[in-house]
Parts: sequence; structure tokens; C-alpha cells
Amino acid sequence: MKKTILTATFLAAMAAPAFASQCPALMAEIDAAMATTTADDATKAQVMELYEKGKAEHESGDHAASEATLAEAKALLGL
Repeated sequence: MKKTILTATFLAAMAAPAFASQCPALMAEIDAAMATTTADDATKAQVMELYEKGKAEHESGDHAASEATLAEAKALLGL
């Protein structure tokens, strides 16, 4: 019985990263793209507004909303 519980605990711990949110990775992609983008200033401002909104949503724990907002920012950059 102990072996079964230990195995289940180990498998759950190993699966946890698969369920982690993608917010930090999306923010890193946007940061990298902003450094080389040729978008106009209005688009850059809109991207940064969405970026800040997504970051705030991430920090408040609303990862689904954060990922949607950051995906919208990426789309403006053509990513």
C-alpha cells in the first residue's frame, strides 16, 4: 500500500509542470519580439497595454485570461 501511495505521489509531482500556465513563456516571446519589431508606435503601445493587462491577470492568478490577453498581444506582433 505504501508503495502505491508513493508511486502515485511521485507521478502527480512529475505531471505538475505539464499543467503549469504558459504566461511567463508568452511574456518572454513578446519581450523578444518587441526588441526587433518594425510595428508602428500605435501598435507597440497597444501590445504593451495588453502585455501589462496579461501580466496583472497572471499575478492575480487568472491564468486563462492572462494567456488569452497575451495571445492577443502576440497576434498584433504577427507571432
